[in-house]
Amino acid sequence: MKLSTLGLLCLSAAVGTLATSVTAVADTSDKKIALSNNYAGNSWRQAMLTSWEKNASAAVADGTVAAADAFTTAENQVTEQAAQIQNLILQGYDAIVINAASPEALNGAVKEACDAGVVVVSFDGIVTEPCAYRIAVDFHNMGKVQVEYLASRLADGGDLLEIRGLAGVFVDDEISGGIHEGVAENAQFKIQGSVHGDWAQDVSQRAVAGILPSLPEIKGVVTQGGDGYGAAQAFKAAGRPTPIIVMGNRHDELTWWKEQKDANGYETMSVSIAPGVSTLAFWVAQQVLDGATVPQDLSVPFLTISQDTLEENLANTQVGGVANVEYSLEDSLAVISDN
Repeated sequence: MKLSTLGLLCLSAAVGTLATSVTAVADTSDKKIALSNNYAGNSWRQAMLTSWEKNASAAVADGTVAAADAFTTAENQVTEQAAQIQNLILQGYDAIVINAASPEALNGAVKEACDAGVVVVSFDGIVTEPCAYRIAVDFHNMGKVQVEYLASRLADGGDLLEIRGLAGVFVDDEISGGIHEGVAENAQFKIQGSVHGDWAQDVSQRAVAGILPSLPEIKGVVTQGGDGYGAAQAFKAAGRPTPIIVMGNRHDELTWWKEQKDANGYETMSVSIAPGVSTLAFWVAQQVLDGATVPQDLSVPFLTISQDTLEENLANTQVGGVANVEYSLEDSLAVISDN
């Protein structure tokens, strides 16, 4: 799947000119980059780690950097990840890329890294420490567009079920905030129940099954990714009509959607951040180490799949994986320039 075909970036035809303007000339072949990841318990995180491994390993093999190791904490705990970051500083890594358990609680460890001369780049779960670089998606808007889509489909509105992500994580709070803002602006909808699905299909299925008996007829399910298929299975097992369930770009969700579309014309949308954003974070770290001027805050769009683009995206998504976009050095230079 090429970046341009998804409409994520308008890349310059003159990539050579762009590279010349933003790429530094220092040598990073002796530099070591580490990934500090707080959680790996769902398909999105696994795809994120796979993208990192594939692209970072290639950069090591061709001598761009000396090392690009990934580390994931056993639990989604701030104290554990802070200790991990401190260990990475002691191990001599020149840059640490972070998918953070908390936007604020890791700031002390991040400041320690910066003070030690370590470049820190956060993505997905970003940190607020000013010395760090941030690669962010507008997760708030990602929640809001789901309600706007339902408003376009359900003129009379109706009752909604919200499936949230991992409790206490920045991404969960932001998406949920966008959903609730969307509902506030579309008074024809009412959220009748909210459960945490941890961005995992099995957890979501159990959570939805547990709350369904207490709910009225649900017209729509707003989600965060990794939960749509589980929700569909819970409604089916309960013998209840299938509402419009917003999907999250996972292969099993897209497959189920395609089956329903072919069988009865089922319509929905799917939206998520591409797990390959980890590769952009890697190249941002490499460019900063290389002496390039990079904005402290970078923004990338989320990946939306529509009724018309379902088949194309499903064909390009690995079984068990997530619809994805991975960033080459040239793609990353374009993002830096665009920002």
